Amino acid sequence: MLYISLSAVDTAPIAEGVLAGIAAGRAAAGKGKPVLACWMAEGDRDRSLALAGETIPTYPLPEIPARVLSKAAAYAEWRAQPLGLIPDYQDLDLPLVREICAKALSQRGAGWLTTDETRSVLTAMGFPLPPGGVAQTEDDAVELARRVGFPVAVKLASHRLVHKTEIGGGRLSIKEEKAVRQAFREIRDRLAQDNNLDAMEGVLVQPMVSGGVEVMVGVTHDPLFGPLIAFGLGGIHVEILGDVRFRVTPLTDRDAAEMVREIKGYRLLEGYRGHPAADVPAIEEVLLRASRLVDEIPQITELDLNPTFALPPGQGCRIVDARIRVGRPDYPTMAQAGPRAS
Repeated sequence: MLYISLSAVDTAPIAEGVLAGIAAGRAAAGKGKPVLACWMAEGDRDRSLALAGETIPTYPLPEIPARVLSKAAAYAEWRAQPLGLIPDYQDLDLPLVREICAKALSQRGAGWLTTDETRSVLTAMGFPLPPGGVAQTEDDAVELARRVGFPVAVKLASHRLVHKTEIGGGRLSIKEEKAVRQAFREIRDRLAQDNNLDAMEGVLVQPMVSGGVEVMVGVTHDPLFGPLIAFGLGGIHVEILGDVRFRVTPLTDRDAAEMVREIKGYRLLEGYRGHPAADVPAIEEVLLRASRLVDEIPQITELDLNPTFALPPGQGCRIVDARIRVGRPDYPTMAQAGPRAS
């Protein structure tokens, strides 16, 4: 109902007439119909419209009730959707993850997990990691490369230097053992030159992953809501484009499906200009496992799976770079809030 006064003296009778009309409508057939009023009356802007047992929301400008109705309609549509499900994966080793995080906190305090610890946590949670591992010597690096198969990537393993590309901490598409040894030496020498050799845990050796679309899955924290799951295009795209969607935990299957399809870059995941489509169900599973991880282990305060290669349909995903930070949560945990309703 929109009213714009023509005179400063006619507002009270108009208000009575409006209320009489609403009452008649309620009595006839409109008992549950929402009614909002825009009362644009100079000198009478604070008037309230009230019936027995009902107060009509009243606003000074017409765009405000329109916005309110829009939000109410969107909320009603959301409430009418089928309930989502929180999958219960059977291949999770939560006791091992708790042990790794507790040990890291007790020994080093809050901070990033080592590369070995990170891979152990992700493996225990069933995340799709490529084969490989951390080598502390040139010979170990060569042996790992033989085991996983050439070509390989050799990257600095360090929980203190998290932005490895900025210090030349990665070598890609290495096709022979000699080049593996050279990559190890170059990374070690660069850290020694910067007086950071003690930050080197070794090098991570893993097979090259080709094809697919780079996406990222991450976790940040809100002081009120706790863990927020983030999803967007991976690599440098997430920093440049900012095309990211967030959801509070725990994620349902509907949440994961909506997050993937809400980013502007979803067309890339559908297949674009000759590029194959991505395995969207596999992406959704990574999101759901990330949600379960941070929901069950509140000591994990930050998670970054970037990039994750989403391969063509049926071929799954591969997480080629990952970081996990542990600390003391600054939000109410599930244990403090009581048991979760099913």
